[in-house]
Parts: sequence; C-alpha cells; structure tokens
Amino acid sequence: MTEFQKYVQRYLDSIPSENWLKEMEKSGEKTAAIYSKLSEEQSRFSYAEGKWTLKELLLHLSDTERVFQYRILAIARGDQNELPGFDEDLYSNQSFASDRSLNSLIEEYKLIRKSSLILLETMNPSALGNIGKANGNQISAETIGKLIVGHNLHHLNVIEERYLPRLL
Repeated sequence: MTEFQKYVQRYLDSIPSENWLKEMEKSGEKTAAIYSKLSEEQSRFSYAEGKWTLKELLLHLSDTERVFQYRILAIARGDQNELPGFDEDLYSNQSFASDRSLNSLIEEYKLIRKSSLILLETMNPSALGNIGKANGNQISAETIGKLIVGHNLHHLNVIEERYLPRLL
C-alpha cells in the first residue's frame, strides 16, 4: 500500500457507516453545533504553540472542502487534466481567519457543506466512479467525497480531544 493509499484509508476507515452522504450531513451538523456553542474568545484558542486556532481550523475545513468539491466536479465531468495539490498551512496563513467573526465562519462552513451535499446527491452514480489524477495520485470522485467526511471527522476528534477539554 502506498503512502497516499494509507493516508486515504485512514480517513475512509473513520466513516462510521456505509451511508457516507448521511455521515457527511451528520458531521456537518455536529461541527456547526460545536462551533455555535463557542464564544468569540474561545474560537481564538489554540491548544499548543504553532497549532491552529479553532477559527483557523474551521476555515481549514471550509477551504479543504472547496478544493475537494472542485476535484469531484472535474473528475466526475471527465476532466483528464492533473489537478494540483494544495498546501494547507499556506492556505491557513493567508486565510485571515482571526479577522473574521466566528458567526461568519460558521455560516460559510454550513453553506459549503450544503453545496457539497447538493453536488454529490444529484450526481449520476456512474460519474462518481470516474477516476482522475489529483496531487499526483489516481482517485475517484466518490473517494474524494468520502474524504470530505473522513477529514471532517478527523478534525472533530482533534477538537473534542485537544481543544474542548481545555476550554471547559
């Protein structure tokens, strides 16, 4: 198994049921609910030096989902161009998440998740099976959809294990 396959598998293994679209909806609701309970001050919390604040983490989820949406669309539509990777730390450093209100970040996240659900729920199942190349690796549109879920669940675990206990 390649390093890329191991990376993908760890996210896929975290999805608790076969109905990954339902899990996408549930993880989105849970993420929004957790963030909705935070104060503006709490959203600026980082559990260690050099780690993202909760605001930066939420915008990271939104940025990543947008990149994944584009990859899904391109691959599902048969685009054979290699899709670029992205540097999550560069994106975070240029996000200016701290300049935004927590409410605006939550609203953006919810809209992006809704957009992902519409894109994936209305896509022809055969198109989800299309294979393309992203960040130097072969991957299907469906697998990228599942990565949205697994990536979100990974970060929910980090929030629950490393952030929330130190805020309460």
